[in-house]
Amino acid sequence: MDNHETWMKVALEEAKKAEAIGEVPIGAVLVKDNEVIARAHNRREIDQQALAHAEIAVINEACEKLGSWRLLGCTLYVTLEPCPMCAGAIVQSRIDKVVYGAADPKAGCAGTLMNLLNEPRFNHQTKVVAGCLEERCSSILTTFFRALRLRKKALK
Repeated sequence: MDNHETWMKVALEEAKKAEAIGEVPIGAVLVKDNEVIARAHNRREIDQQALAHAEIAVINEACEKLGSWRLLGCTLYVTLEPCPMCAGAIVQSRIDKVVYGAADPKAGCAGTLMNLLNEPRFNHQTKVVAGCLEERCSSILTTFFRALRLRKKALK
């Protein structure tokens, strides 16, 4: 778990970058052979793109860097459990393992609402490790949304 925690801390750094630009603080990092291949954070509001999730950005960057759409041998670290779109992209890109921090009760598809990553009907399954640095990953999200609600309330 120690190595997982090391890489999740890198994903948390990305989440803080997202928070600094007013985005929901979610960060992701893709690791292969104990080396960071790609890192990214949410940019949906800045880019006004529905697909600008941290996981999608990190997958795109990794594919470009490795020169392949197959990300075999890679582990994705992400601060929030992947949504259905990101879970589908993870399966399609053949990522071996996903390690996530906070569960997502509204859209989590790595075990909370369903587990698309381990769906046996797909031609690829991805191992899942849940709850890595869960408290820290949850805390950054809770703090962000609390502050957002207070700002919205102050505007009324």
